[in-house]
Amino acid sequence: MLLSIVERSLFRDKDGGAKVVKHRFLGFLIWQALQSTAVFFLSKTLFLSLFTRTPFKPSFLSLFGFIVFHFSLLIFSTSLFIISSPRPQCAASPLELLLGTARLILVPISNSQPLLSPDFRLRARASLSFVLFVAVSAVSASLSVISLCWSCHAFDQLKPRRLVIGKLGFWGLQIGLFYGVHYVYKKRWVLQFPIIQRPPFFSFKMGLPLAVGKALKLSAAGYVFSALLAFILPYEFKGQLPVGNFITEQILFYIGSFVVILCWELCHHLHQVLHTKRSVFAPPKGSAAAETNPSEPLLATLEESTPKSLLQYLAFLDLCMVCEGNVDPWRRAAFFEESGETYKRVISVCLTPVEQFTRNVSEVFESSPVDNSMQLSHQLRSPTEQLADSKVYESFDDFQLLAWCVRIVASLTVHSHKEDRFGVAQLSGSNAAVISTLLSNLLVVETLMGKKTNLQSSNTLMDPAGIKWATLNSGRRDSAAGVAGKRKVAPFYAKAYSMADILRTSIYGIVSAFYDEMSHSAKAGLLEKDWIISSKPLYGTRELLSQKLRLFLDFQAS
Repeated sequence: MLLSIVERSLFRDKDGGAKVVKHRFLGFLIWQALQSTAVFFLSKTLFLSLFTRTPFKPSFLSLFGFIVFHFSLLIFSTSLFIISSPRPQCAASPLELLLGTARLILVPISNSQPLLSPDFRLRARASLSFVLFVAVSAVSASLSVISLCWSCHAFDQLKPRRLVIGKLGFWGLQIGLFYGVHYVYKKRWVLQFPIIQRPPFFSFKMGLPLAVGKALKLSAAGYVFSALLAFILPYEFKGQLPVGNFITEQILFYIGSFVVILCWELCHHLHQVLHTKRSVFAPPKGSAAAETNPSEPLLATLEESTPKSLLQYLAFLDLCMVCEGNVDPWRRAAFFEESGETYKRVISVCLTPVEQFTRNVSEVFESSPVDNSMQLSHQLRSPTEQLADSKVYESFDDFQLLAWCVRIVASLTVHSHKEDRFGVAQLSGSNAAVISTLLSNLLVVETLMGKKTNLQSSNTLMDPAGIKWATLNSGRRDSAAGVAGKRKVAPFYAKAYSMADILRTSIYGIVSAFYDEMSHSAKAGLLEKDWIISSKPLYGTRELLSQKLRLFLDFQAS
């Protein structure tokens, strides 16, 4: 409740949208400290008190250990926030980093051309952030294990005391390295926006069992990993305890690693909940800004924020919920203002990512060679094909954003049938642009999935049984479909299938809302003129898009 009130007050300022992410990070640190304190005292009371002579006696060392424990979690939480992103990021390989560093050192600086490309800088920054996260995880785990297990009496006979710190720190270092590498490799740093938005407390509560189960699995795997690495432990750390205390020592190590990973999993879950929660980019209802221009904060965030940043993702999420739901009808009604500028801005900002995706994939089709080598297996494919697959895979990195954009433009087009009092959607040509872009995108995705998108001949053959036989076109599009059909085992195929399903559902929604108008246009021979743009589509031809639209109108598109 307090979080929502503060977020709404932020938008009273001109730069309020930029404060949302910072505010959420500060809130994340506060809640992380509270939950970590609870875990610290529970672990000390329930588990580690059994191995401590005076567990409830306060001392300066206990207070110092508590501070060190929170400091270790603070640096871990900060690194978690730095590495997190709403979309996957490509990292530069060690060889590329080495070559880039050598280029900076050896090549003289020139004002006309930068030494490193912007794409390489982004990938190098991602690589360095991954390395930083793994290093911080190792240091954080080392400090946390030391602060947790320092006072246990099982280490009383291990002297000098620096050996206790060394042994616990070395064990925690291994646990941290294992967790950091696993976290980066599994891409758990990518923010997953939930399909259904729930209150933060409810979402956090629902994920607690999963976080505890994940912590048990990772701590067990980390314990085995550390046991294997224990062979390289210096001799002075071995054989210093009696044989009878060996089991106690291993139990303490596992408890310490479990508590640390549990705190990290809870931090990860809390970070996901707080940073994927919907943020309302609108002035307070009833204020002067809400009466004059309620859409300006949202549009300013969409247009002026850093492309593909968390702030832009939150703005698209808010826009999608406004367009699809009926909670804030006054905000959606403001899109259909009389001048039509607001509606055109919303449609333009949402169609831009979809159009860019269509161009990227169509360029891959145009550059893909068509020869007998396409029949070979994935291991024997040429470097050109592998590069094409990598480009397509990178295009699907913005899958969440593309899905929101498709749903937004489709919902706005559907609602314009009843809510557009001034007819700005039809008069501005936005309806034709939306239909054409969605159809082109669907054709690209279906071609990528291996589905033939050839144009049926007007003089189709009909046999006596009434079966229509379409003549096949052996042109470039069939070749592209055949090429793409070999990629069904590619990792992006599942996203392509989901994308095609979202596109078909969105187009069917528009067709259902404008069924009468489209039917009359089709009977009059004006369907292509009224609902397809006059210029060349992004992919395919106007005839192909018109034929695809007729399939949707006949409810035969699948």
